[in-house]
Amino acid sequence: QVQLVESGGGRVQTGGYLRLSCVDSGRVFTFATTGWFRQGPGKERAFVAAINPSGLDSNYAQSMQDRFTISRDNAKGTTYLDMNSLQPEDTAVYYCASGPFARTDGSGFTSWGRGTQVTVSS
Repeated sequence: QVQLVESGGGRVQTGGYLRLSCVDSGRVFTFATTGWFRQGPGKERAFVAAINPSGLDSNYAQSMQDRFTISRDNAKGTTYLDMNSLQPEDTAVYYCASGPFARTDGSGFTSWGRGTQVTVSS
């Protein structure tokens, strides 16, 4: 069974940087697409980024592709999200997800972490 655990969230000021990590304890990490979603206060869950099993192909939500970078280390079973130039509107709970394929509506991801809070203050 896949278990995803996120870390790295916290409080930063506008313009700051955070790196989120997601450790996958399952056995199929190297075959799974992984991704990040977020849910801000009073908002629906939204796609952030996804990366394919090899790590060679990724896609992003348009509003974040210039500031966020997704990567993975298959040897460590870990997916990362580097977030630069953070803005107050980036405040959200960030969730890691894993599955056979990626869709921006979240379908295709079969396992989800519990989330890590990111708060950006102005």
